[in-house]
Amino acid sequence: MSDRAVRIAIIGAGPSAFYAAAALIRQEDVEVRVDIFDRLFAPYGLVRYGVAPDHARIKSVANLYEKTASDPRVRFFGCVEFGKHLTLDNLRPLYDMVVFATGAQSDRSLNIPGEGLAGSMSATEFVAWYNSHPDYVDLNPNLDVEGVVVVGVGNVAMDVARILAKSHDELKVTDIADHALEALKESKVKNIYVLGRRGPAQAKFTNPEIKEFGQLEVADPVVKPEELELDPDSQKAVAGDRLTRQNVEFLREYASRGAGDKARKVHFRFLVSPVEITGDGKVEQVKIERNRLVSTQGGYLNCEGTGEFETLDAGLVLRSVGYYGVALPGVPYNKKKGTILNDHGRVLDDEGELLPGAYVVGWAKRGPTGVIGTNKKDAEETVALMLEDVKNLRRVGQPQDVAEFLKTRDCTPVLFDEWQKFNIAEIERGKPAGRPRVKFNTIEEARGS
Repeated sequence: MSDRAVRIAIIGAGPSAFYAAAALIRQEDVEVRVDIFDRLFAPYGLVRYGVAPDHARIKSVANLYEKTASDPRVRFFGCVEFGKHLTLDNLRPLYDMVVFATGAQSDRSLNIPGEGLAGSMSATEFVAWYNSHPDYVDLNPNLDVEGVVVVGVGNVAMDVARILAKSHDELKVTDIADHALEALKESKVKNIYVLGRRGPAQAKFTNPEIKEFGQLEVADPVVKPEELELDPDSQKAVAGDRLTRQNVEFLREYASRGAGDKARKVHFRFLVSPVEITGDGKVEQVKIERNRLVSTQGGYLNCEGTGEFETLDAGLVLRSVGYYGVALPGVPYNKKKGTILNDHGRVLDDEGELLPGAYVVGWAKRGPTGVIGTNKKDAEETVALMLEDVKNLRRVGQPQDVAEFLKTRDCTPVLFDEWQKFNIAEIERGKPAGRPRVKFNTIEEARGS
């Protein structure tokens, strides 16, 4: 039995899953067979459902994942849900090792009054809606409003603000969901307020993200010069980091332009926090408080309210203040961090002991930090531990093939060959309009095409 290939299941089919699979088949010390499972019919996770439709270059990383999935040692099973079709107990007799690559599927809340009003939602949901995620096709955000508040200054906040600010002509050449393209075409949005609780030197967006706002067809960036004034600690941060300095320089250049004459405005606000959302059953206004920066003993610049308030008229609030992992059935969970309990990628049980044969990669391992490429090194770290553990691995005796097992669970998975047919069909659907693809929203739509 030790002569046969090590059978490995990977739960999740996003970037970290494919980086782990690639690392496993690239090494030559241990023969492996890898099966990748995802509850959605399409692979690639956030590359398909998270990356903004106007960032096609970033999506091209899927070509590397396709190469991995096409390797004869790797299989993909879409439409297989962990906790429903498969559990850890089910997987134990089928695989020698199980790797969780389930990401961080939820988001953090603002915890302010009025957050539950209609028109208040996470940026994650909005992104999933315009990216054809099957769970959010019917989200129908109200765009018949003039004001939108985006809370947060990371790249996801930049993405949703930019999509709201772009013209129909700018969006119609992307792979944005058809339902979102039509809704945004009729959008009444004029003012988009992007709120950062700390200063410009602490903003998390990257240089390309903020630069794009100076090049939009129908929207001007608007920045208050007084909100770009830097305290001594922020001045040190800017002086010591080229990327931070460039961010601030872009913002200063926008401030020097004034309000501009384009139909839409993207207002970048700093040192402000939303403290209440108000309205008669739906979002109508957002109360914000002015902040000041306070240096902590550890050198972190925190913010505290000053008691100065302002009210913004808005009919839609999109919060983007961090992702958060959710617990999986039967899998040890760190509620504080929103991650699977682990030691550098080896899963731990609730008592802190190693759970033999169980591993984790990506955001489910370390929390929602880094960009897509960060998952490569992270996955390789976990794979190195897996290879180290092979010599002490208790192998599964005569394992049943998972395809046969799934038949007993009333599950008809999407295999990679079928996904490739869907992929070709999406690309063909896009050609008449000069678009990279027109996505299928659901498995039923894809299989009925």
